Amino acid sequence: MLEQVIFFTIIMAFLISVLLSPLFIPFLRRLKFGQSIREEGPKSHQKKSGTPTMGGIIILFSIVITTLVMTGKFSEPTVKTYLLILVMLGFGLLGFLDDFIKVVLKRNLGLTSKQKLLGQIIISIIFYIIYSKQGFSTEISLPFSDTSFDIGWFFIFFVIFWLVGFSNAVNLTDGLDGLVSGTTAIAFGAFAVLAWNQSQMEIAIFSVAVVGAVLGFLVFNAHPAKVFMGDTGSLALGGAIATIAILTKLEILLIIIGGVFVIETLSIILQVISFKTTGRRIFRMSPLHHHYELIGWSEWRVVVTFWSVGLILAILGIYIEVWL
Repeated sequence: MLEQVIFFTIIMAFLISVLLSPLFIPFLRRLKFGQSIREEGPKSHQKKSGTPTMGGIIILFSIVITTLVMTGKFSEPTVKTYLLILVMLGFGLLGFLDDFIKVVLKRNLGLTSKQKLLGQIIISIIFYIIYSKQGFSTEISLPFSDTSFDIGWFFIFFVIFWLVGFSNAVNLTDGLDGLVSGTTAIAFGAFAVLAWNQSQMEIAIFSVAVVGAVLGFLVFNAHPAKVFMGDTGSLALGGAIATIAILTKLEILLIIIGGVFVIETLSIILQVISFKTTGRRIFRMSPLHHHYELIGWSEWRVVVTFWSVGLILAILGIYIEVWL
């Protein structure tokens, strides 16, 4: 029975994305919702200018419809279901505003960093208020052990840090064709297994819906991409995976399962620190995926390598939680 639920969920989400994309991409093109490429980025990326963006709308639509239909059919939507959808759509709306400003108002940087951060914090606080009113745990569990500790009221700051941090981390990783689509499919797939292992069916269904939706989107997002998910998709997916980690009480394990996103973010932090303190750059360009491009790797090689690293880390995370 459980296998059937997972199978039908991933197929439904995949088909919605695959069937909707060919209809939505020309619509984005007619509206001239084309991606603007940063001048300081790799020169090879300039040819991508004008590729339709905001494709994250397709992903979010597929996830929401699939989740509600499948939980209604095989389970019951719970507060956790609606929390996941709330956070995902909240961050998705923030990303949509950012994309809209970039492609329609022609402000290449989109929302200011302060505006984006404020929006992320507000969404995180709303999540925490609902979460705490439901009496959910404020404990944090440590991998490799049965140890956990309750941080009480400080949990609100942890929630803000986790949701803001991982939404930005996934967003920063979204720089190559298919990179985030593949890495998020792997990471959400791992959390689907872990949620299933905890008998949290509503979270497992949501996670599998994400896998199906992004794999369907990947058909059109793989190199050479016909559409980009934009901040609409990447911010939403980052916020959603952080929320899943909190609801499954596997917050710290997300650092391993989402290791690619963490490494990409650290590469930027290290680059900035090194340049400001020594005047030298550690990488030719950050985030890290651009460094490998500039040393001569093809875009497809970089993407497949990062997918492979993500898969290894996902398997490691499952092994730590289930078997250790």
